Amino acid sequence: MQSWVDGRPADALSLRDRGLAYGDGLFETIAVRSGQPQLLERHLQRLAEGCRRLALSADQALIRDEVLAYAAALGEGVLKLILTRGDSLRGYAADPAGAARRILQGGALPAYPAAHADQGVVLFPCVTRLSEQPLLAGLKHLNRLEQVLARAEWRDLEHAEGLMLDGAGRVIEGVFSNLFLVSQGRLLTADLSRCGVAGVMRAEILFQAESQGIPFEVADISLDQLQQADEVFVCNSVYGIWPVLGCAGMSWSAGALTRKLQGITRALLDA
Repeated sequence: MQSWVDGRPADALSLRDRGLAYGDGLFETIAVRSGQPQLLERHLQRLAEGCRRLALSADQALIRDEVLAYAAALGEGVLKLILTRGDSLRGYAADPAGAARRILQGGALPAYPAAHADQGVVLFPCVTRLSEQPLLAGLKHLNRLEQVLARAEWRDLEHAEGLMLDGAGRVIEGVFSNLFLVSQGRLLTADLSRCGVAGVMRAEILFQAESQGIPFEVADISLDQLQQADEVFVCNSVYGIWPVLGCAGMSWSAGALTRKLQGITRALLDA
């Protein structure tokens, strides 16, 4: 499907765009089924928070309308929404009166093997570490070079995802997913106040846990805690939940709580 730029079909972008020059912007990757963008409210909430923190001027109501229209035209697939700060001349300083540029792209849903969800996946232990920057932590900003480097570390079919740590060796997330541990019936996911992406599926899982009385904690996670966990899973807004079977000699099984949450998220994405 043809891309849209600022609400109109387009196949080109200005060479002066700050997203291209500096990664100055945000993005959302949204699953679309039967013409409906899934988890849209959570995507738009995160986008609005990113705009606030980066001081990006964007019409949120217009963005919503365009996403709904583009999703309806796409039907089935993945919609990528990109906001950049628009054009500028040379230099880092931006025009404070400038409005964000809106880019919409569409494609097919990834053809992930059914075994990833049914049987589980193995994570590659990435050497690339996530750097700490609290001003950007949690945001889905356009600067993804750490993930690009991490994803280049494996090319085999054995590993479906990679495990990323921060500079201090804390467990943070996957390359394109968030990570949860289950220990004695309690959910644990990483504190993302220093680095990492606060995924919308992560937010939905924490909401579902609270709604159903499942104890959970958001805190720092050590490799020892990871190794001693009863269950481990990764999640994102496109595939839902994948149980994790192993990583660098550690091993787990897909347990009852992982399967319960997997069923809940699958229902949300198939709605």
